[in-house]
Amino acid sequence: MNELVKSLPSPTLPGLQLPYLNTGNHRGWLYKWTNYLKGYQRRWFVLSNGLLSYYRTQAEMAHTCRGTIPLATAHIEVGDTCHLVLTSGGRSYHLKATSEGECQRWVSALQQARANSTLLMHHSDDSGDEGPVPQEDRALTQGVLKALASKLDDLSTCNELIGKHGAALQRSLSELEELRGSTDGTDRVKAVNERATLFRITSNAMIKACRDFLDVAESHSRRWQKTLQYEREQRHHLEETIEQLAKQHNSLERAWRENPTSYTGVERSHEGDASDDNDEAEFFDAMEDSPAFITVTASGNIQHKRSGSNQSMMSGGMSNDWTHNENDTSGTNHMQLRRTRRSRIPDKPNYSLNLWSIMKNCIGKDLSKIPMPVNFNEPLSMLQRLTEDLEYSELLDRASRCHSSLEQMCLVAAFSVSSYSTTVHRTAKPFNPLLGETYELDRLEEYGYRSISEQVSHHPPAAAHHVTSQRGWTLWQHIAIDSKFRGKYISVLPLGNIHLEFHSSGNHYVWSKVTSTVHNIIVGKLWIDQSGEIDIVNNTTKDTCRLKFSPYSYFSRDVPRKVTGVIEDREGTAHYILSGTWDDKMESAKIVDRSQGCGGSEGKQKTVYQTLQPKLLWKKYPLPDNAENMHFFSSLALTLNEPEEGIAPTDSRLRPDQRLMEAGVWDEANTQKQRLEECQRLERKKREAQANQALEEGQDIEGHQPLWFEKRADDTTGESTYVYRGGYWEAKERQDWNQCPEIF
Repeated sequence: MNELVKSLPSPTLPGLQLPYLNTGNHRGWLYKWTNYLKGYQRRWFVLSNGLLSYYRTQAEMAHTCRGTIPLATAHIEVGDTCHLVLTSGGRSYHLKATSEGECQRWVSALQQARANSTLLMHHSDDSGDEGPVPQEDRALTQGVLKALASKLDDLSTCNELIGKHGAALQRSLSELEELRGSTDGTDRVKAVNERATLFRITSNAMIKACRDFLDVAESHSRRWQKTLQYEREQRHHLEETIEQLAKQHNSLERAWRENPTSYTGVERSHEGDASDDNDEAEFFDAMEDSPAFITVTASGNIQHKRSGSNQSMMSGGMSNDWTHNENDTSGTNHMQLRRTRRSRIPDKPNYSLNLWSIMKNCIGKDLSKIPMPVNFNEPLSMLQRLTEDLEYSELLDRASRCHSSLEQMCLVAAFSVSSYSTTVHRTAKPFNPLLGETYELDRLEEYGYRSISEQVSHHPPAAAHHVTSQRGWTLWQHIAIDSKFRGKYISVLPLGNIHLEFHSSGNHYVWSKVTSTVHNIIVGKLWIDQSGEIDIVNNTTKDTCRLKFSPYSYFSRDVPRKVTGVIEDREGTAHYILSGTWDDKMESAKIVDRSQGCGGSEGKQKTVYQTLQPKLLWKKYPLPDNAENMHFFSSLALTLNEPEEGIAPTDSRLRPDQRLMEAGVWDEANTQKQRLEECQRLERKKREAQANQALEEGQDIEGHQPLWFEKRADDTTGESTYVYRGGYWEAKERQDWNQCPEIF
């Protein structure tokens, strides 16, 4: 038996050589540059068939590939200290090995694989596609097909050998079976014969499956190439369109700033009308979504009225206002007391960083979920920005002394607009507060109020705010931020209502915020705009005020950042006209008469309101000196992050990354920011695991419970909101912060 087997032909005889394909396989760990925040990250790289693929772990090889680099047209550059750079398809991959020897082994393997891929590309047949196919894609496809064909040839040769020697083996075993008649020998020979037959059948099935696979790949390769080429062209066309639109946008802005002829022409025409003694009317554009109207001042001398108004605005006074003398005194104290606090912070470092390079892969995502370095932040948290709405709290002090609810509504409307005046130059993003983070602002001695806010939700980000004033009012709000990146601009939409109640009259006002938009994300100078409508409702008297924030347009003749509004009573009768800009001032004019005017643009008659001379409700404070180097902070904003004693350990002033950024140490601030965000992610996973466990056990799931606020149903709207439960200022007085979590 053994002698007969030894006499069979062997596949390793000198006359027989199997085909050999050098695939240049290599695998191992390398460090790959990911982004600005995370730097180099360890990845598992696999080099096979002219393709360099990488994974986060070796286990991911079975299901998830993080990226593939074709080496056929790649450029390999060796740097210093174990660095190498691969450039393919217009993209560069920065890699780093653990040692010089490991780096040299990778370089050799990559160069060999690149040479093999190039050779296969040059010797591949033409695919016959009708449309143009990129050389890189064609080389990649042909290389894969060539490798499959070569391996199929190897399998075919092996199959022929197996068939040939299997047949010889069967013949020999059949002869052996005829010669020997013993039962044991016959059974063994039959078993071996059956196994050889099964082996040959299996080999035939395997080679047939491989041939079918190659046929399918060849038949579909052209369709895949055309589909891929179409998608590449569409993406390239979209990128060119966005870039072209951005350049046109920037050119229009630059041309308008250099020669704003249309705007100056409108101003001159208005001045000419005002100088005409026979013309007593001053016209304003009507709000689009409300009854169109025209205002006519009742003064007989328009020129005199303008001079008085300009003089009032230049002095910053409140002539003809309801509480002129008292406001002048409070304004003086306001400026004097501010000088006791800090009036400057360290200058902002001049670090250049391309926002588009980070944001281009985040189009359509929630802004709060995009990890960004502190380079695009300002050293204030969202809780502090929320508190900054109190910059002009004296408007509410004056409103609390009003006996007329309609006059009070004018001041409340001016207060709602004044909160946007600090944002005109503030295009940086505030820090997202950590869950449970708080911020207090105690200004009882200076302005009679104190404020407390807390981050009550992380995703979606939401904050609760409560302010109590000794001067007759209470304000509270629950605001959730919905922010989206749209490629060319970022839109921020605050969701929720602001409540204001006056103690003496019991008037309860409710309103919401408008949409903020940051433009020129791709090219050009960043600028911010406010647009939308604010409906202010007095739930006690049913008085209403609708404010319209006109979006900025290069082709509009309106004043930029224009705000207009009408105040009506519960019967729908208009009493006051409001006008101004959200970055400068607001005025009110009392309506004394109304009539129907000429037809509007859509055939509707415009209502003509005859008003008294406008009164200045609010005027923006000038920015501090050197504000352009201090993030354009106002006088109040400069004091918001000033260190104070006795505050809660969760206060935003104690946040390390924010404090380091204010000091100008941005690298350390980025490190701390990454640490805090990672800790917050781990804490969120822990809460989710506890919630799942409670769900499996049939227990009630309790989410995060804020420390100083509780969830209730709003009495007016019926919606769920967070209101102040009390206890913070008492805890501060006792210095009892044991219940505060450690979040920093």
